[in-house]
Amino acid sequence: MIKGIGVDICDIERIAKAIKQDGFLRRVFSEEEIEYAEKNAVPAVHYASAFAAREALAKAGGWGVGRMGLKSCSVRRADNGPQFVFTDEFLKKLEGEKIKRVFLSLSHDGGIAAAMVVLEAEE
Repeated sequence: MIKGIGVDICDIERIAKAIKQDGFLRRVFSEEEIEYAEKNAVPAVHYASAFAAREALAKAGGWGVGRMGLKSCSVRRADNGPQFVFTDEFLKKLEGEKIKRVFLSLSHDGGIAAAMVVLEAEE
């Protein structure tokens, strides 16, 4: 059963400016996300995608990013597509809401990064 769907877009140039600010990267992104982004030709594209993923997740769950927390998850790029990695605390929240699967899709084009999240719950 679909519990929630969230979509977000993020301006890549806005993130490119933000990552130049002291401390922004460490406040928002995991070490794994930073390492992945920095080994690519245009790191801001990958940071923007990960940021959009967090926003889409917050929308899908109806939590809002403030209640959810930017550090409650990170995005791992796997061979079979992007996946969320959740903190133990946030995993408990998902379990409490009977969410059994979280689907994530990322894209970018024309200066915009986009993310879509679908939450699947137990019936």
